[in-house]
Amino acid sequence: MNPTIISKSCTLPDGRHITIETGKLARQADGAVVLRMGDTMLLATVVAAQTAKDGVDFLPMSVDYQERFASTGKIPGGFLKREGKLSDYEVLVSRLVDRAIRPLFPDDYHAETQVAIQLISGDLNALPDALAAFAASAAFAVSDIPFQGPISEVRVIRLDDQYIINPTLEQKEKADLDFIVAASIDNILMVEGECKEINETDMLEALKLAHDAIKVQCQLQLELAEATGKTQKRVYNHEVKDEAFKAELFKLLYDKVYDVARQQLANKHQRSELFGKIVEDYLASLPEGTTVNKDLVKKYYKDIQKTACRNLVLNEKVRLDGRKTNEIRQITSEIDYLPSAHGSSVFTRGETQSLTTVTLGTKLDEQMIDGAMFDGTNKFILHYNFPGFSTGEVKPNRGPGRREVGHGNLAMRALKQVLPNMSESPYTIRVVSDILESNGSSSMATVCAGSLALMDAGIKISSPVSGIAMGMISDSSTKKYAILSDILGDEDHLGDMDFKVTGTEKGITACQMDLKVDGLTYDVLKEALDQAKEGRLHILGEMKKTIAASKADLKPHAPRAVTIVIEKEMIGAVIGPGGKVVQEIQKTTGATIVIEEVGNKGIVNIFATNQEVMDAAVRRVKAIVAIPEVGEVYDGVVKSIMPFGAFVEFMPGKDGLLHISEIKWDRLETMEGVMEVGEQVKVKLVEVDKKTGKYRLSRKVLLTKPPRKEETPTA
Repeated sequence: MNPTIISKSCTLPDGRHITIETGKLARQADGAVVLRMGDTMLLATVVAAQTAKDGVDFLPMSVDYQERFASTGKIPGGFLKREGKLSDYEVLVSRLVDRAIRPLFPDDYHAETQVAIQLISGDLNALPDALAAFAASAAFAVSDIPFQGPISEVRVIRLDDQYIINPTLEQKEKADLDFIVAASIDNILMVEGECKEINETDMLEALKLAHDAIKVQCQLQLELAEATGKTQKRVYNHEVKDEAFKAELFKLLYDKVYDVARQQLANKHQRSELFGKIVEDYLASLPEGTTVNKDLVKKYYKDIQKTACRNLVLNEKVRLDGRKTNEIRQITSEIDYLPSAHGSSVFTRGETQSLTTVTLGTKLDEQMIDGAMFDGTNKFILHYNFPGFSTGEVKPNRGPGRREVGHGNLAMRALKQVLPNMSESPYTIRVVSDILESNGSSSMATVCAGSLALMDAGIKISSPVSGIAMGMISDSSTKKYAILSDILGDEDHLGDMDFKVTGTEKGITACQMDLKVDGLTYDVLKEALDQAKEGRLHILGEMKKTIAASKADLKPHAPRAVTIVIEKEMIGAVIGPGGKVVQEIQKTTGATIVIEEVGNKGIVNIFATNQEVMDAAVRRVKAIVAIPEVGEVYDGVVKSIMPFGAFVEFMPGKDGLLHISEIKWDRLETMEGVMEVGEQVKVKLVEVDKKTGKYRLSRKVLLTKPPRKEETPTA
């Protein structure tokens, strides 16, 4: 039987088309679509188990975006030559999709669900990261999985004061604003991006334009679901419920939880112990022989905690740790904490602490990127580590997870806006943030600590950057809401919004927003942005008490860099046959030398940890690339002796012929015994052959010419 293929398309504001097709590929998945824009094609599939596993009280969903190298006509690097573990870029795209769709599943849906998105054809004029969530949502739309979408994502940039939806790579790289926005027809769900110190009004304008484009894409998915007959979703029952027991627990425990919340304890462990004691006392008070479902107790008690803490904020404007809604926790900071690092800082805000280091490396330390869509190198690297001890937990170290990759990427985007031009810098810069203590906003602590460490290292950033995590608690029935500055970890879990904003005194450099509630208006969003700006500026003021601008010089033990621009033809002379010359310079001087061809010039970057080493290496390189001048006198070394003269190295890598007739004024019949290999000799460059480029040297012109002997008269 021939498959039924259904296709729908929509149009972007500039007239380009996006097409969604289903029924042709991957028909055994619960839902599968192929999205196409230009020559970019994504295959998105979704599959969900029919039942939930016993004891699971959450949504076990995995989202994997993976690029097939064949999609852009490439073969993977490495020994295996096949796609393997997801790259950081693929992880970041997977997170963009996950964060957009996860909030739209019913709270009681716990079936194992898998989303797989594959790039099967790539086009730099249609970047796939902004299309992946659109494809995933469309796959859910043509399935019976109970997803409460549709949603979609677009990228919005600003280039020459014009906003563009889903730009080309070339346009994206020139933009001063670059956001990926996810939304349903009614509400914005997620924002992530970077910008060059823009103001809050410009950001809101970009979000509105993005949302307008998303509404069209969501409508397309509704039409697609209608055409496939998948408007009815599967029936499920994944939770044991006892509403009477829930009401009884609320009656017994709510006031006790509310009273603990009102104690305004700044220490999260004390607060957690008191909350835990309430449910322990309840279980201990049950008459002997009474049986209760402890899983239900755990679930409903979590609901009681959440409700009590939210009501405390909404009714009394009191937060768990006693702060006002716009109040920032106590901040302390320190630089130059680690004596051997090239730059370091410790930034502590409340119970969140980051120890951050900066290391300066050479071009040899650049990060290599090998992907289907993007390859090359990266000279600015930021890594974020979140060990278990930072929250007092026992957690095995299995390397960075998706959360670490995502938080590190956000901090990297925030700081890269203020770095000097990395394309002109000889350095590779690596920033590492180790979170030593965490109670909310650790990624924003990384931004602050990273900014301090860069200034401590002497990197000439244009302005210091701070970051703040904003939250919100709202009640749709009463229309009450509270915007919270510098949220705690608990406030993140119980709140409706997690909005991270970074920036300088001039404006925003990066942001990340996740919404867990419908109905966030642009007025409330503007209020959150204004309150975030107030918080950012306060944090910057505290940071400036430690250091206000980059140090004038690098640390004494940090590598210094000197760049020498040489003619393209001289690159080979500096490198030498098989790298012999440059290796010898590095060995004898102790410097590191990196040579590359840029345009029609050679760029020689010399790195050294002290001036003596640097001077020696620079002197050697300059001697090699110096252009011999006719008439100049040089100190040479005899390299070889021939019957007709000697070859003398008068400059590094440059030999000239000292003919037998140019050694001395006296006539020499033979070279035997006249000179020795290795002998030092002062010579003058008298000619450069225009055709062959060979050098002719003379020694005798530097000697006093003897008087002519008078001829003896004949008898």
